[in-house]
Amino acid sequence: MIRKYLFSLLILFFSSLANADMNYISEGNKDAKIEIIVYESLTCGHCANFHKDVYPELKEKFIDTGLAKIEFRPFPLDYGALQAAKLSQCRSDNSLNILQALYSNQKKWAKGNTQDELNESLRNFFISEGINIDFEKCINDKKAEDFVINSRINGAKDYEINATPTMIINGKKFEKALNFKNIKNYLEKMI
Repeated sequence: MIRKYLFSLLILFFSSLANADMNYISEGNKDAKIEIIVYESLTCGHCANFHKDVYPELKEKFIDTGLAKIEFRPFPLDYGALQAAKLSQCRSDNSLNILQALYSNQKKWAKGNTQDELNESLRNFFISEGINIDFEKCINDKKAEDFVINSRINGAKDYEINATPTMIINGKKFEKALNFKNIKNYLEKMI
């Protein structure tokens, strides 16, 4: 029993070391009163709609004003989302650029009947968009893969995430529809 417990602790310790240099993509004032976490899958149409229709207003009214910070956590629902999430985490600058490009152009890259076809679609998309990363290195990055998978596992465990997008505000799951009006009304009560 003690051996099993020590082994579990060692796995957790080394897992946290492996992901120590990886961070979730985020924006906003680190000391903001409101912390928003969004669990999302890059092949999810609802997640793409959130980035297109809701996030710009949320950013303008709450994030750019310093009232809130937001963190995007991967919760891949399929192989394509896993691969795309690894690529979005590839840059160490914590930039939203790759994430936004992937959501804005989901139909261009989220296709293929096999893993190889999907990877080729992603590669071609990155080339066509002029996104400069070492594609092979990023797509095969075991640390990034572990980081993304652990994000999904922890989201399911900590917040009972079972669909995307799911928003957590100051540690509580937001249970209403993710439209700007609902989010705005909720956040204004916290200010």
